[in-house]
Amino acid sequence: MDANSDPETQRLHAAVALRRTFAIISHPDAGKTTLTEKLLLYGGAVHLAGSVKQRANARQTTSDWMEIERQRGISISTSVLQFTYAGCHVNLLDTPGHNDFSEDTYRTLAAADAAVMLIDSVKGVEPQTIKLFQVCRMRGIPIVTFINKMDRSGRDPFELLDEIERVLGIPCSPVTWPAGSGTSFIGVYDRWNHKLLTFERAAAGARRAPMTEQSFDDENVVEALGETGLAKMKDELALLETAGNPFDLEVFRQGQVTPVFFGSAMNNFGVEPFLDNFVTLAPPPRPRTTSAGTLAPDAPTFSGFVFKIQANMDPQHRDRIAFVRICSGRFTRGMTVHHVRTQKDLTLARPVQFMAQERTVIDEAYSGDIVGIWDPGVLRIGDSLCEGDPLEFEGIPRFSPEHFVRVRLEDPLKRKQLKKGLEQLSEEGAVQMFFDRLRMEREPILGAVGVLQFEVIQARLKSEYRVAVSFDRLPYRQARWIEGENLNLDKFELSGRTTCVLDVEDRPLVLFDSEWLLQMAVRDNPNVRFIAAVQPGRSARAGSS
Repeated sequence: MDANSDPETQRLHAAVALRRTFAIISHPDAGKTTLTEKLLLYGGAVHLAGSVKQRANARQTTSDWMEIERQRGISISTSVLQFTYAGCHVNLLDTPGHNDFSEDTYRTLAAADAAVMLIDSVKGVEPQTIKLFQVCRMRGIPIVTFINKMDRSGRDPFELLDEIERVLGIPCSPVTWPAGSGTSFIGVYDRWNHKLLTFERAAAGARRAPMTEQSFDDENVVEALGETGLAKMKDELALLETAGNPFDLEVFRQGQVTPVFFGSAMNNFGVEPFLDNFVTLAPPPRPRTTSAGTLAPDAPTFSGFVFKIQANMDPQHRDRIAFVRICSGRFTRGMTVHHVRTQKDLTLARPVQFMAQERTVIDEAYSGDIVGIWDPGVLRIGDSLCEGDPLEFEGIPRFSPEHFVRVRLEDPLKRKQLKKGLEQLSEEGAVQMFFDRLRMEREPILGAVGVLQFEVIQARLKSEYRVAVSFDRLPYRQARWIEGENLNLDKFELSGRTTCVLDVEDRPLVLFDSEWLLQMAVRDNPNVRFIAAVQPGRSARAGSS
C-alpha cells in the first residue's frame, strides 16, 4: 500500500496545507497593532476590535497585554494570535513596532512563512520598515504589502508604489486600488475580480464595516468621488492594466514581487478583501534547513524550535512559557521529544495556544502552528526539539548591544529577587546581562539594542518581581564578543573607554565607547575574532563581524 494513502499521512498533509503563519512588519505608528486587531475581528476571534490610542472606557487591544504596553500605546513583545478564516488555521505573530525592540522582531521572523508589510500612506517607506524588509529578504520570506491610512490626505498611490520599488528594490503589483483618498475615500477596486467595493464606516471601527459591490455609475459613487476624481481613478486603472507589473504566485512566494492592497485599518476599509486574498496568497509551511538537510513540513516525525520565551504572562502563577514553531509532523499533548542542546528527553505535558495573554490547552497541533510549552527553566531561544534522529535548525542569533547600564539595587535585601528576575528576563531575550570579569562589582551590567528596553526591564522588575532598581548609564556604544587562542583580556581594559566583561555563559565581550576604538582593536589584534552576533545557549558560533 502506498504510504501516502495511509489515513494518518493524509490527515497530516491536509492539516499542514491549511496552516498560514505570518508576521506584520512596519515602522512605529504605521497602524500595525490596529491592523492586527481588525484581522482578529474579521477572523471572528474578537467581536469588538480594540483601540491602541486609549479613550475612556474603550476596549484594549488583544495583542498588547503587558501593563506597560497599555500605558504607552505601543507593542513591546511579540504576541501570538490564532484564528480560523476561510478554512485556514492562521497563526498571526504581532511583533513590536518600536525599533528599540527589533531583536524580538528578528527572532519572530524566523518563525514566519510570510510577512505583511504595512506602509503609512502619508509617510511612505520608513527606516524600520527598510530594516525588517531586508531581514525578510535575507530569509526568503514572501511579502504582501498593505498601504494603510488611505482615509487621510496622504501621498499619491503611484508615488508610494514607486518609492517601494525604488527604496526596497521589489516590484509592486496592486491587487486593490483606492477609490478616493482622505475624506473622499469610500473603498477599493478589486483588480483581480473587477469589482468596486465600497464600505460604510462602523462606529469607531469596532465592528465589521458593511461592504457593498457597486458600479462606477452609481449615484453615490459619482457624488463621493466627483466627476474629476472618478475620471482620474479610471485613468489610473487603465494605466495599471497596460503598464503595471504582472503578478505571478510562484514569483511572489520566492519573494520577488509584492502584491499591494490599499485600505484604512482604523475604519475597516479594505481589510476584508485583503484577508480574503491573503489566505490564498500566503504559502503553507515551507521546508526548513537543518543540520541533517532540508526538512519537509509534512515529514511524519515532529520537530520544532524555540523562538521566544516569555516569563510571567500569568502574574498569578509566575510561569515561563517557551514559544515553539512546529516545523514538521504532528504535535500531541504529553509527547516526549529530544532536546538537542542538552541531549535529554522532555515530556511536553502542558501545551497551549494563544490569544495574546489568554491561552487554551490543546491536544494536538501541526507543522506551521505555534504552541506554548510550560518551561521549568531548561529551554533557551534557538533550541531544537524533535522526534527520531537529532537535528538542529538554523540558530537565532543574539546581536551585540549598543546601550549599557549598571544596575543599582535600591533595597539590598532584595538581591535574591533581583538575581532571579534578571536571569529570567535575560533568558527570554528582553535584555542581555554581563558581569565584571573579576566579580569586583556585585551588580551586573545590562546591555540592550534599544534604550526603551531598560525602561521595560525596570517596570517588569517592579511589577513582576517586586524589585525596585535604578540604572547608571555607561559610556559604551559598541560591543563585540571575542574569540582566539591565548586571549589576553587585560589588554582590552582602557579606563572609561573600553572594558571586557563576561556574558551569562562566560564568553568575553569587549565594550567600546566609539566605533573608532573598535576598528583600532580589530586592526591591532589580527588573531582575535570580533563577533557581532552569537547563538545563545551554545558555543559562540560566529555571526557577522
